[in-house]
Amino acid sequence: MVKEAEEVERLRAAVLAGAALLEPAVRTIAPGVRETAVAAEIEYAARRAGAQGMSFETIVAAGARSALPHGLASSQPIPRRGFVVLDFGVVLGGYCSDMTRTVHVGRPTAEMRALYEAVLSAQLAAIAAVRPGVEVAKVDAAARQTLRRAGWARFFTHSTGHGVGVEIHELPRVARGVTDVLQPGMVITIEPGVYLPGKGGVRIEDMVLVGEKGVEVLTPASKELLTL
Repeated sequence: MVKEAEEVERLRAAVLAGAALLEPAVRTIAPGVRETAVAAEIEYAARRAGAQGMSFETIVAAGARSALPHGLASSQPIPRRGFVVLDFGVVLGGYCSDMTRTVHVGRPTAEMRALYEAVLSAQLAAIAAVRPGVEVAKVDAAARQTLRRAGWARFFTHSTGHGVGVEIHELPRVARGVTDVLQPGMVITIEPGVYLPGKGGVRIEDMVLVGEKGVEVLTPASKELLTL
């Protein structure tokens, strides 16, 4: 669970390589374009940049399908209006990366904008809770409490995060009831989400490093709501 300095540097490189794929993905997104075409652009750009492969099967979930937490890219065309969840990562130097960003095609409704802001607030609250000596369950609780105040907690249906290293899912699991204590050198994801059946969903995910005194966000991509 605790990475050595060289491992952290390899993870940093993988994170940067993964984050660079967001721009080509966004350029591909437009009404009528199939989710699989967006995924293909992400994966092609990853290979061109030197990635050994993808950390996991690329998730592109648009419109009502964005309410599926693990909506693998399908042949469905992107609708004229709605969220698009992009969850992907690369393997570089033997180490994995993992990130999620959610964009919106067309003008979002007030409800959808509020949903996005609630998830972002939950993600920032969870990141702020990361520091050495803290049980991972408290990080999970920070995200859930924020969403509870906003009225969305029951639609957050998975854990807040997980460790990342040579495998995409490693310990610790950042979830309710887990008593593992954060230590310097741990690298975990912070990825709360809210999923409204039939409407759409939002997930925002960064990889973070537990430092000696606090937390460092490794994922450099903007988290402002991008409308296309």
